[in-house]
Amino acid sequence: MTMYLEHFGLREAPFRITPHTEFFFSGANRGATLEALMYAITAGEGMVKVTGEVGAGKTMLCRVLMERLPATVETIYLAVPSLTRDEMLAAIAADLEVESAGANTTKLLRALQERLIEIHGAGRQVVALIDEAHAMPLATLEEIRLLSNLETGKEKLLQIVLFGQPELDQHLALPHMRQLKERITHSFALAPLPAREVRDYVNFRLRAAGYHGPDLFGEEALRLIAEASEGLTRRINIYADKTLLAAFAAGTHTVSADHARAAISDTQIVVSRRASPRRLAVAFAAVLLAGAALGFALAQFLAAPAPAPANAAIAQKPSIAQAPAALESPTPPPGAQPIPGTQAVPAAPGPAVAIPVAATGTAPSPAAPTASPGDLDPVALRLAAGRELVAAAAPGFAVQLMVTDARQHSYLASYLADAAKALGAERLYVVPTTGADGRRVGVLYGTFPDRDEAAKALAGLPAPLTQFRPFVRSLDGVRDESRRAVRP
Repeated sequence: MTMYLEHFGLREAPFRITPHTEFFFSGANRGATLEALMYAITAGEGMVKVTGEVGAGKTMLCRVLMERLPATVETIYLAVPSLTRDEMLAAIAADLEVESAGANTTKLLRALQERLIEIHGAGRQVVALIDEAHAMPLATLEEIRLLSNLETGKEKLLQIVLFGQPELDQHLALPHMRQLKERITHSFALAPLPAREVRDYVNFRLRAAGYHGPDLFGEEALRLIAEASEGLTRRINIYADKTLLAAFAAGTHTVSADHARAAISDTQIVVSRRASPRRLAVAFAAVLLAGAALGFALAQFLAAPAPAPANAAIAQKPSIAQAPAALESPTPPPGAQPIPGTQAVPAAPGPAVAIPVAATGTAPSPAAPTASPGDLDPVALRLAAGRELVAAAAPGFAVQLMVTDARQHSYLASYLADAAKALGAERLYVVPTTGADGRRVGVLYGTFPDRDEAAKALAGLPAPLTQFRPFVRSLDGVRDESRRAVRP
């Protein structure tokens, strides 16, 4: 990692796929959308909707919005779309320091209104930013309409911003969602970057990462990246990063079209602008799978030996297509079935790579071969622990730390590693959650006999682990949701 950065004179990696707000690109109407969102919220315009394809930059926009809103605006960030109606109300109540234990829906809404009136009387506003809103159960989405009813005689007490994929528009078009749709006063769409702005985006990210030299990427390399990425910023990051790695492996500071072709070829993805959203989602999953190897290598999370390079253009040095040994599964015998809870996805030539996408609720087979913890994928280990938790019938509570896309395997592994340092790996569980594509997983911490004990554990979490607004969940609710997520 250090050698890679030093080679190009970078202070940090410029094309990370996790949303770091210092890399927010205001071009392609992103900056204008941010300003419009800030106006709509501070002016008390009610409910706002932001839609965009997977990887278009919705979460980045949401994070930047949270940072730039005035100090008089209190933000509630909900990044767990699979919440039930009652769980969503409890999460909002917890953020506003409203006691929700034992309260029914009517009493909780009344308590929330009283608290919001108190905040409003102090000259402050409250906005709820709901990420991945397209994956919300429709009953929970409908509850948002009831929250929008909380108002004074002249102003809304709670502003609401929905961030979601285009499927959100499909949900809002349903006849019984008409009342919610009509309450949305502003709608914004994050379109893919036009090909002409891909150069500006790439150069902006490089400068933000500390690069001070002449433009690194040639016109042809940028054209190839723009075409392959279809203008989606997350894909641009993946292709641009791999292109830089290809140039680094070749020992040159000139990023050419050949390096871009090697990077694009290495991802093993073919997409079309006329492809359906479902097909694009499947194709993008393959991109993230190939990129997982890069994430592990750069983070130095696993130090396992890598297989031989798959691309001749970069064969002289370690291939950017190499995957850590912990992600490789042996070639299965004829007639063998995939491991439960995994899905084999095509990668670079070689053995299939198994990515956990859902738990089956069954414990791992006792006949499975054993290996030392350091030789196993940490995501698979905690997913196995999550399966056992779901399969058990014991009551209790846990702290839900975060929810993410199961296809972001390298990010999930990195998060688990950081959380394990503070909490202990044996107390972390990965469980499937409901969502529009069935590929979302949650990270739970601990099992506690009652809600009070879980609340104490929640209050004692280190600050870095509170960034996704963790909350207390009943294990029965976790089990019900996990079983729904993995139903046929």
